[in-house]
Amino acid sequence: MRRRAFLFTLTAVIVTMTYLLGKAYLHEADPGQMQTFPTKVTLKFTYWGSIEEKRAIERALTEFTEAYPWIAVEPVHFPNSDYNTKMMAMSASNEDPDLAYMTTELGEMFSRENKFLNLFDFLAEDEERKKDDFLDYIWYKSAEDYAWGVSTAAECFGLYYRKDLLEQAGVQAPSPSAEQAWNWDQLIDAAKKLTLDNQGRNAYDPDFDNNHIARYGIMFETWSDPLNNFIFSNGGDWVSPDQKRFALQSPEAAEAIQRLADLINVHHVAPSPYESKSLPAMSMALQAGLAAMIVDGQWINLDLGKAKVDFDIGVLPKLKKSVTVGLSGATVIFRSSDHPKEAWLLYKWLSDPSKSLSLYSDGLWMPVLKKWYTDPALVGKWVHANPAAHPPGFKEAMMKQLLNNGMPSVGYYLQNQMEIFPEVTQGLLPVWQGEKKAETALQEIADKVSVLYSQK
Repeated sequence: MRRRAFLFTLTAVIVTMTYLLGKAYLHEADPGQMQTFPTKVTLKFTYWGSIEEKRAIERALTEFTEAYPWIAVEPVHFPNSDYNTKMMAMSASNEDPDLAYMTTELGEMFSRENKFLNLFDFLAEDEERKKDDFLDYIWYKSAEDYAWGVSTAAECFGLYYRKDLLEQAGVQAPSPSAEQAWNWDQLIDAAKKLTLDNQGRNAYDPDFDNNHIARYGIMFETWSDPLNNFIFSNGGDWVSPDQKRFALQSPEAAEAIQRLADLINVHHVAPSPYESKSLPAMSMALQAGLAAMIVDGQWINLDLGKAKVDFDIGVLPKLKKSVTVGLSGATVIFRSSDHPKEAWLLYKWLSDPSKSLSLYSDGLWMPVLKKWYTDPALVGKWVHANPAAHPPGFKEAMMKQLLNNGMPSVGYYLQNQMEIFPEVTQGLLPVWQGEKKAETALQEIADKVSVLYSQK
């Protein structure tokens, strides 16, 4: 009996100590969360990105699980090019993740199928975050009171350039100031001086061989948002202001696209999409000196900073006004998730630079929280902490430009993106190849996709 009493007492002491230690441990990790998260849960999180981005996300997830030890995260990384295909396959197999990156076109389609929870509902119950804490444009909405997604980060475009290559060519660097943005003629002039054939002759030389170009003066991609920097700059858009008519065939949009195509086919200072297939990704082309300038998004600061490239950033050339497109893939919480509150905690963690500072200071993301742009002390933590990823022009050409002259990507408001984007991409190929004028191609595209708006 005495032995049984001793064992009973010892067991009671162990149970009590385990409870108290567990309570103290949970309280230390995150006060007030013990009752909300009493048991271990696992979140599946899908995302895309470069090798450096994958490493950055993995570090942030490790820090998250250290802070919330009852939440495990199963990260699933897919290449950008296969992401939509992989996500559609998972969804078809009823294997949706809890939290996910989402392309705007697939997100818009899935939102029509009611696959996502309303993120405004989480904000309404959150004691730490309010809608006013965030930048205004970042919500993906199916209705004014329903946000199916939110920007994973704030992102925008700038004119990246190799400082040494511009100096060698005697080209004055583009200004980071919107008030001093290059006009189109200044862009052409700089790009011609920087483009070299395999004999070292630039595009001004009468003997320049445009069939054997060794270095392009400028490179740009032809998916929607790189083009929109110049479509918006010229006063164009994809839809009418009331969102009821397709409008990419407008004179303003056609002129912007034609000017970009002329960089390829008239001035011979940029590669066509076909020629780009034989070149590395634009950030790699800049590193290797295969391009002197590129139009790209601030996410490449991560790779350029890690590679210690001698680069800087100017504001984009303008047509009528100086703008940059504000964009980002969406982050969503699937309706099928068994752990939506924990998924929201993970999004909050990733979106708060104070919790995942390396994602921002290393150049991958810009914050979605306003105070990280307006509080000098906070700006210093992510911008000034890593000069390799945030060169001198960044603060004005990207951070300030986004706040003052940013225009939301069409991903935030264009309907039927899964149907429209492929038609536009395919329809513009003859323009990039110099086989058709932009005005003609865009009208043909409009004839095909306008029916999607006439049904509204």
